[in-house]
Amino acid sequence: MESGSFVANVAKDLGLDPKRLSARRARVVSEGSRQHFQLNSNTGDLFIKEKVDREELCGEAEPCMVQFEIILQNPLQAYPAEIRVYDINDHSPVFSDKEFILKILETSDPGSRFPLENAQDLDVGNNSLRNYSISDNNDYFHIYTRVRSDGRKFAELVLDKPLDREEQPEVSLVLTAVDGGSPPRSGTAQIRVIVLDANDNPPVFSQTTYKARVLENSPKDYLVVTVSATDLDEGNYGEVSYFFSQKSKENSKTFHINPVTGELRLTGQLDFETIETYELDVQATDGGGLFSHSKVLVEVLDVNDNPPEVKVTSLISPIPEDSSPVTVVALFSVRDRDSGNNGRTVCSIEDDLPFSLQTTFKNSYSLVTEYVLDREKVSEYNITITARDLGTPSLSTEERIVVKISDINDNSPEFSQTSYTMYVRENNGPAVLIGKVSAFDSDSEQNAKVTYSLLPAEVGGLPLLSYISINSENGNVYALRSMDYEQIREFQVTVRAADGGSPPLSSEVIVRVVITDENDNAPFILYPLQNSSSPANDLVPRSAGAGYLVTKVVAVDRDSGQNSWLSYHLLKATDPGLFTVCSPNGEVRTTRLITDRDTMKQKLIVLVRDSGELPLSSSATLNIALVEGFSDAYMQFTDVAVEEEENGTLTLYLIISLCLVSFCFFISVIIFIIIKLYRRRNYGEKYMSASGNYCGDSNFQNNLVDVTGNGTLSHSYRYEVCLTSGSGNSEFRFLRPIISSLPPQHGNAGTDSGKEQDLLTNFDLTMDMKSANQVKLTSHSL
Repeated sequence: MESGSFVANVAKDLGLDPKRLSARRARVVSEGSRQHFQLNSNTGDLFIKEKVDREELCGEAEPCMVQFEIILQNPLQAYPAEIRVYDINDHSPVFSDKEFILKILETSDPGSRFPLENAQDLDVGNNSLRNYSISDNNDYFHIYTRVRSDGRKFAELVLDKPLDREEQPEVSLVLTAVDGGSPPRSGTAQIRVIVLDANDNPPVFSQTTYKARVLENSPKDYLVVTVSATDLDEGNYGEVSYFFSQKSKENSKTFHINPVTGELRLTGQLDFETIETYELDVQATDGGGLFSHSKVLVEVLDVNDNPPEVKVTSLISPIPEDSSPVTVVALFSVRDRDSGNNGRTVCSIEDDLPFSLQTTFKNSYSLVTEYVLDREKVSEYNITITARDLGTPSLSTEERIVVKISDINDNSPEFSQTSYTMYVRENNGPAVLIGKVSAFDSDSEQNAKVTYSLLPAEVGGLPLLSYISINSENGNVYALRSMDYEQIREFQVTVRAADGGSPPLSSEVIVRVVITDENDNAPFILYPLQNSSSPANDLVPRSAGAGYLVTKVVAVDRDSGQNSWLSYHLLKATDPGLFTVCSPNGEVRTTRLITDRDTMKQKLIVLVRDSGELPLSSSATLNIALVEGFSDAYMQFTDVAVEEEENGTLTLYLIISLCLVSFCFFISVIIFIIIKLYRRRNYGEKYMSASGNYCGDSNFQNNLVDVTGNGTLSHSYRYEVCLTSGSGNSEFRFLRPIISSLPPQHGNAGTDSGKEQDLLTNFDLTMDMKSANQVKLTSHSL
């Protein structure tokens, strides 16, 4: 059949839809290296790819079967198939030589048989050699066709009537071999029969048939058997020589017979897988031309000389790591040309692999997964398939295949830490790198690409994304705005790491952002307050000794840690040697006794400084009065200079407000005095008319000088004392009125009786200055 001829429809034979053949990429895999057939995957038709020669494929074997496999993908399947190749009569019988010479004694009896060289026909069955014939123009011979044990046919020349050398010394015949084809084919050879002179005794073999068994791996020149024939004649007629009566290519290439000794030796390599038995025709001829024939049967014994052959017909690589168990990965076949146990094979792979072998049909196997694969543990398997026969000694063959595992997204990113803590200094600039998070995904390629993001949240009432951001590719965390430790000391954010798989997997981690303090706040003075228009006033009795607690400066710092550690220092003083400031707590104490030479008005400037790397400071101004005792006069420091400059506009507003208030107060006082005088005049007139003259003390002075010497006191004087809560038992030790001895003043009796008697009352106050409470004495003169 020509190339492209239709053979069969595979889809129909398999019961499959032709569309499925195309979808599953059906293909044909032959055992040999040559592909004799091709498959149309769209229709399922099988065609001849190249012309088939049965004699080349199978030789004399009948039937001639060509085996192959049909491989389907997704899932991987293999279907064994075989095609029988039928013989046609395309070869004629052929003789090894065109002419044969046959020597026959003239004394040969009728009926004697003489074997002839057989013809070779490569065809088999009915097309093989059928019979022989000879030309009809002879009266001495006819042909007889015989069959060997192996089915081969050969011709024997049968003598019909005695020969007479003197009458006809030579007879020429034409031998024709005819096959059974239609039409039959034939081949011819010339036979020359030479009639010999009489020789009474032909050679006689010791055995009519010789049998020998030889291992197929026997070396060249190996002695197979020795044939022996004897001749009773003497002289030249008694000398026997040996040779093959029928020559063939296989025999002449494989064996050689010694014409003198009859030793049959190997000249070529035996192959049990090619020919199992040789049948040799040996002829013994004496010097007179007489001969006899014998057979030699050589049986070739199989040895285990062929290792198994492994042929991988299909391989799927890579395979996804989530492939289910018993997924077919590869298909392969094993062939051993030996026979018996030498040709029986077993296959195996390593035990520590997640694969196993399954037998699909005779000498064909499939490699399948045994359990779930994990690419993150093993991404590639080098599998060695070992095929071993059962011969002695056993031969084996190894075939290595590589199966790669493709990744699926089955692993979420894992952070290098369970949580992160990052530190940022307050007052930082924008876009400052404060740390980095890192996550690793054990998958590969796109499934291992990790991106980072922040989960929405709020910090201090603002969105988290306004404080920090994260680089989605490398996990760097940046501060977007300046942080203030005094407002926010720390906050937490959730970072999500997601891979690039479909669908993506993710994991989350808590990042704690801690703001570290910087020295950006100066100390704030709580006491004495520095926001008033006049500084604070403190009184110190002149009787106070060294170490007397005058007051205490109290300050705080909004920073933390070392930045909030405060120290107090005396920066400036009217008399630096009189007072000292305790550095740790800000207590102002006297350093010595107060003398008369010390100025009554003392001004101190106390510096409060923190302990930061770049320290910040504030100052407090104290006005201290050195007094003999506590009274209203010592409470008034009208001439204390205000050193701090006020804002011009604010000062103007304060002056205008003060003038308005003073004016209103002045008008009110005048109106009050007028009303008071008016009422007193009316009261005096009424009193004198009712009771007469009033007698007063003539020695009582009308005008008294105040203790400070600053002016006179009014006839009526009243103290108003304002104390803090709970100061009744702590601030005052005693309150005692002192009535001074006043000289008598004589006056008019009538006038003295109508006037009120004025007394000057002095209060001697002793205050405990160790208390932190403030005492205010406010005097009002009516």
